[in-house]
Amino acid sequence: MGKKQSKAELIHEAADALFCERGFHGVSVNDVAKRAQVNKALVFYYYKSKEELFERVLSHYYEAHMTALTEAYEKTKEVGVRLHKLIDAYLDFMVKNSRYARLIQLEVASGDTRALIQKNLEPLVEWFIQALSDFAPEEGPLAAKHFFVTFSGIVINYFTYAPVFTLMWEDDPLSDKALQERREHVHWMLDMVLQGLKKNQSG
Repeated sequence: MGKKQSKAELIHEAADALFCERGFHGVSVNDVAKRAQVNKALVFYYYKSKEELFERVLSHYYEAHMTALTEAYEKTKEVGVRLHKLIDAYLDFMVKNSRYARLIQLEVASGDTRALIQKNLEPLVEWFIQALSDFAPEEGPLAAKHFFVTFSGIVINYFTYAPVFTLMWEDDPLSDKALQERREHVHWMLDMVLQGLKKNQSG
């Protein structure tokens, strides 16, 4: 039998689900209270405002994201091994947190919460740039920041468009078989990038 969730955890979980479904502006504190099956006043007891609740949901995702990547990354290993482990950790995180992709898409499009996204994204990007500092330059087309954008896009977009792919492919893109196929493709893409980097360094 699992551990009973606290009221604060129930509220956070309800807010997480609702924000990912509708975005920040599509959710009210009353909606969260109803989903969590608690009194509205209790939401304000644990979280001062809807904004604070949203920030907690957002920061939870980014902290979990950072933890997943840092735990997988071992700087002592060869670059290719490190990056393949990093990709696997990224994919595993998204499989468990696929609604996160929709949340970020909704909020980047709306504009109002971009500052919060930036606040939470910056440490992740900075860590990634530092992690790749021994082989990727600080500036130019091969800079680490471009690798972050490239591979985060390759991973996240698949989950963002999964509902549409379901209709187009008449198959479940989140099935074990489809996800394994996608994982192999992303690793193949990474190998192509690594080959290009080796040629560039030896040229």
